[in-house]
Amino acid sequence: MGSYITFPELLIWLPLVAGLIAFFLKGQGSAKNLAILASLLILAVSVASLFYADDSKYATYNRVNYYWLKHIGNSFYVGLDGTGRLLSFLTALSFPIIFISTQKNNYKNPAAFYGLMLLTQAGLMGVFVAMDALLFYFFWELALIPVYFLCSKWGGEKRIQTTFKFFVYTFAGSLLMLIGIIYVYQHTPQRVFEDGSISQHSFALQSFLAASLNPEQQKWLFWLFFTAFAIKMPIFPFHTWQPDTYDQSPTSVTMVLSGLMVKMGLFAVIRWLIPVFPVAAQSFSGIVIILCIIGILYASFIAIKQDNIKKLIAYSSIAHIGLMCAALFALNELSVQGAMIQMFNHGINIIGMWIVVDMIERQTGAKNISQLGGVAHKAPALTIFLVIIALANIGLPLTNAFVGEFLMFSGLFQLNIWYAVAAGFGIILAAVYTLRMIQKVFYGNSNSLTEGITDISFAEKASLLVIVAFIFLFGIMPQPLIDFTKEAVSHLIAIKK
Repeated sequence: MGSYITFPELLIWLPLVAGLIAFFLKGQGSAKNLAILASLLILAVSVASLFYADDSKYATYNRVNYYWLKHIGNSFYVGLDGTGRLLSFLTALSFPIIFISTQKNNYKNPAAFYGLMLLTQAGLMGVFVAMDALLFYFFWELALIPVYFLCSKWGGEKRIQTTFKFFVYTFAGSLLMLIGIIYVYQHTPQRVFEDGSISQHSFALQSFLAASLNPEQQKWLFWLFFTAFAIKMPIFPFHTWQPDTYDQSPTSVTMVLSGLMVKMGLFAVIRWLIPVFPVAAQSFSGIVIILCIIGILYASFIAIKQDNIKKLIAYSSIAHIGLMCAALFALNELSVQGAMIQMFNHGINIIGMWIVVDMIERQTGAKNISQLGGVAHKAPALTIFLVIIALANIGLPLTNAFVGEFLMFSGLFQLNIWYAVAAGFGIILAAVYTLRMIQKVFYGNSNSLTEGITDISFAEKASLLVIVAFIFLFGIMPQPLIDFTKEAVSHLIAIKK
């Protein structure tokens, strides 16, 4: 039991309370200003938590365990560990960047829009700090529901059918996961609470790690959980909801989906799937890696032929996530650490890409590459930022993504050289479609749509400058990220063995 509020509690309650307050505000500016202020406060809490990361000294600041449904072995058990702290910081950093960079966008019923965005942040934070399986499932759904309403109310012309497909996919995956959670729960040991009461089973993470599951049970349970996580990432063949959803969603929501929400699936593999089902994870690692590599190549080839710039970035994201998932299932220290580092760096880079796309779409109304051209003549600052972010996204040396990709490929190479070679083609293809997009959108001659483009504002420059700063900071000095993930990687590899 906690005697005072802890970092993980603040990371959940602050966006939750701010989101509920936002629903009652009037006018465009009030809700927007509240969202920006709340997100900056949440970022301050997350930054403060980084200075208390040593669990041997500051465990009471990082974990809390309140009774909830004690009779069934469930509690409000939240905590910050290596991976959870990294992704909660990414979430805290991303929301103010998203709010500030898109503040020129005016939404109908802004109170509801910003309220739902903050509730989404609360759900994401809950997923990354939950140490109880039922609580994890609760926040998994809490993050999904606001996004459904954001997409269906503020999306594009085809938003209804697109959102329905997104909801069906994710809800089906969540249902499979819930079945798996209940089954594992029934095979957990008794839980003794501080007041001496005992529950027959427990939803706590430690209890799930100690569940009495034989190899055959692990194998079929693995696919229940993996399907839910694979849909959320998504990886081939569970990816078909993603490009249309990214295209039809408001760009600020797409930033959340691609920068943060896909990380829920990767995080869940690290926190729950591999540790709880280590035998099954090793048995099926080859199948998962092959699916990931198919997805990398498939998405990359489609991105090369893609004219819609939003769908191009969506397919690019599928390829990047596929590489991260493959690296996790290589199950060696280099690959897992590379995937953890890349989760953070990809989130930063892809949000930067979406900020640029939002600025172009807002001024021209165009999403097709063939309709654009010559943007560099009218917006040189925007072009410079885009080129830096795009080159970071394909892993250019001295940028943040290079470090994670190098470690991931090193780990895949240790496992199987042909996996590394096949996945490596994705990097070559990424350079092709990224450089093609830069050339056709930003260079060449201006046209009637791009002739009136103006360069970016101070707020937009500030947002992109923060992203570029992280790109070079962790590209030149990656050691802080490496050190930060080392403990979590060691723990995961120990469980696997």
